[in-house]
Amino acid sequence: MRKQPADRIQTSVLKQKDSLEWTNVLGVRISAVNLKSATGFIQKGIEEGRREYVCVRDAHGVVRCQDDPELRSIHNRAFLVTPDGMPLVWALKHAGHLESDRVYGPDLMLSVFEAGTSKGIRHFLYGATPETLQHLQARLLAKFPEAEIAGSYAPPFHKLSPQEEVDIADLLNRSGADIIWVGLSSPKQELWMARMRDRLDASMLIGVGAAFDFHAGLKRQAPRFIQRSGFEWAFRLLCEPRRLWRRYALVVPTFISLTAFQRLGLRKFPIEDEVFGSSAPKATAVKV
Repeated sequence: MRKQPADRIQTSVLKQKDSLEWTNVLGVRISAVNLKSATGFIQKGIEEGRREYVCVRDAHGVVRCQDDPELRSIHNRAFLVTPDGMPLVWALKHAGHLESDRVYGPDLMLSVFEAGTSKGIRHFLYGATPETLQHLQARLLAKFPEAEIAGSYAPPFHKLSPQEEVDIADLLNRSGADIIWVGLSSPKQELWMARMRDRLDASMLIGVGAAFDFHAGLKRQAPRFIQRSGFEWAFRLLCEPRRLWRRYALVVPTFISLTAFQRLGLRKFPIEDEVFGSSAPKATAVKV
């Protein structure tokens, strides 16, 4: 992908006809996609035998990337970084990507499952707990009876040892999965996908976080009108005030102020593609 001037938020339109467009939001490359196009890019990538990972990103994750160059680099080398929050959708539309829309992790999971049933796409569920995975698999198969779920695994909560990573990679590869859905907390899932990408045969690793709990029926989602309003953070705060109040007390004002600085040209946020020289894939795309 050709590098763009990194100090403007409208850094997204590429000349290559087959390239995915994106916008620089605080130094993070946010893909100009909607649910349909993101699903199509993922399907096309699988058909072409690509080996990539997908980050589903909200404003909290973008703010977290400001003080974590490794995490920022992981996002900027992803196949897609989908706009999971409305502030990112508004940034894309402000940059001229009028067809961009929210690609919410739980919605993306259902969309890809539905699209993959006719193509024989094999899914693996990685993350959460054995109980959550049991509920999740049952509910997914009830909704998509023809879906192929190649397996599931609840990893230990401690940091994986080198041997555990080898064993897990072997388990995932033996499953023959095309997609590994990663339901860990952020940024744990992004770090895991980048670290494991070269060891895994699956075409796509997709980090969807709490989607496992939502689809397993263990956690309540915000009503759709709240999701579209940009105030989903307030709904989540009301549901889990003790856990989330510190996060949102920092994230909301920080995101608003930093994006204002970027748009006014008061601060530059360059795209750093290869901060760590990782062998993880660069941000590239395919034509759908």
